[in-house]
Amino acid sequence: MKPFFKSIIVSILTTEARLVLKKYKPKVVAVTGSVGKTSTKDAIFAALEPFFCVRKSAKSFNSELGVPLTILGCENGWNNPLVWLRNIFRGFILALPSIFQLPASKFPEWLVLEVGADRPGDIEKLTRWITPDIAVLTRFADVPVHIEFFPSREALVAEKEYLVKALKPTGMLIINSDDADSLSIAKRASRDPVTYGMTGDSIVSVSGLEISYRQWDGVGAPSGISFSIKTPKGSQLVVLSNVLGVQHVYPILAAVAVGLAINLDLDRLVAGFKTHQPPNGRMRLISGIKHTTIIDDSYNSSPVAARVALDTLQKIIATGRKVVVFGDMLELGKESVEAHRTLGALASGVANVLITVGLRARGIAEGALQNGMSETVIFQFDTVDEVKTEISRLIQSDDIILIKGSQGVRLEKIVEEIMAEPERAGELLVRQEPEWQTR
Repeated sequence: MKPFFKSIIVSILTTEARLVLKKYKPKVVAVTGSVGKTSTKDAIFAALEPFFCVRKSAKSFNSELGVPLTILGCENGWNNPLVWLRNIFRGFILALPSIFQLPASKFPEWLVLEVGADRPGDIEKLTRWITPDIAVLTRFADVPVHIEFFPSREALVAEKEYLVKALKPTGMLIINSDDADSLSIAKRASRDPVTYGMTGDSIVSVSGLEISYRQWDGVGAPSGISFSIKTPKGSQLVVLSNVLGVQHVYPILAAVAVGLAINLDLDRLVAGFKTHQPPNGRMRLISGIKHTTIIDDSYNSSPVAARVALDTLQKIIATGRKVVVFGDMLELGKESVEAHRTLGALASGVANVLITVGLRARGIAEGALQNGMSETVIFQFDTVDEVKTEISRLIQSDDIILIKGSQGVRLEKIVEEIMAEPERAGELLVRQEPEWQTR
């Protein structure tokens, strides 16, 4: 979409969204941070849905355009002017005074909004007209994604703090107590937060986190995770299938913290996760060719998320090799070179085989070499298409294959190349919409 056209669309939809909020007065949960926003938003939606009529941001609709689209219940029009005209018309109808409202319409009682920041001022502008009832802070990172256009890490954290400043006077703050920045923000806000984290010091915490395994033709392969959630109202066991990693625990803890903050029944709250499936492309387990197991983490990447993925891979009891496919980590600005080298050094202690994709990712290979990994098990490619032609030759039976890279690298194409059921790509993989397939 051309910038001029986009600015007009954003202005119209924002005006309509503001009017809709004033008219229907839904409760708003707003989620921000540097890591785990989308997964947390989805988990909160799963927790609230059994109790209320709820709407959440679609995919990662977290921008000046994505937030109004969520409020209005509209889809992304991409480059189709007819869709944008339809969105504007829908917003106009919703924003009409109540006397004109269609009888059959029903607006959500709760909105779960993901709020992101690509550039300075993004969240500040949104919070001029959005005043959350609940603000949720996930986690910040030493080298956050999207830092490219900010003068410093501290400036990015300060931008996200605007969401907390915008809380209603009676609003509630939910924070990840394992994150120092979130704790500092809560202290500056002079609010008593509901905390969640991995330790017993948090109001909502975890015990007994374990990887589950299944027997696949006589070989053990990871199948999911299980853990107990501990709260002042008691404990509950949670079992998640086809996913791995602590990054799936934190969103559920945040969701339970939100539920407890508004006094929801714990049993019914946790029951909402029995059918919950975390988003595609985020540490999802997929069966691969040659009797391999793919850990599909291709949605996006950042230094902290990549480290967490490696930690999870290291904990897996594997019969075969551990193969890591890392793509470029984008939008890191001046931190990019060192971040890629550091990741390579970490990968050298976990991976039996390292495959890098992209020019920036060559720094990952460099870091691995410098840390003692043999060049005979490091393979470097510039593009996804190059990897697709070679990867079936590089993998072996019973390998565990972690695939992770930033959105722009499109590593889901590699997952599709080696998944055992490529006909299910539309169901299991990210970015399968027609608009993405033409890119």
